[in-house]
Amino acid sequence: MSFEKPIQILVAEDDEDDKLLILKAFERTLPKEKVTCVEDGEALLKYLKRSSPYNDLDKYPTPDIILLDLNMPRKDGREALAEIKSIDELKSIPIIIFTTSNSVDDIKITYKMGSSSYITKPGSFEELVRVTEEIENYWSKTVLLPG
Repeated sequence: MSFEKPIQILVAEDDEDDKLLILKAFERTLPKEKVTCVEDGEALLKYLKRSSPYNDLDKYPTPDIILLDLNMPRKDGREALAEIKSIDELKSIPIIIFTTSNSVDDIKITYKMGSSSYITKPGSFEELVRVTEEIENYWSKTVLLPG
């Protein structure tokens, strides 16, 4: 049985090169308007709380899932994850940690804090495409999302 529906992905990533590669990889399976990027955890929380400049719901739709880098300036991914999971209206949004860290401590801590998945960023664009295809397939065709 297929539950396929287009998903809205919000990516929190501070590295411009990584952000461009992630967007390019998702373009293979998702329309461009289905992936939005913010530059750090602070902007992520502004987006989710509908604070300026993210108060236009048509331009900045509520995400079905969040891809969250851990190591970002201003508010890192751990701080953002903790804050999101403490807000009733937001805590049901699945959060995929998408980072360069393969630290066992980071993995344990972020799962304990409520992340849905933990993925270490792949080393090649081809692998990144494969990972984004798996993310899209799993979250749009396999599972039922709360939204």
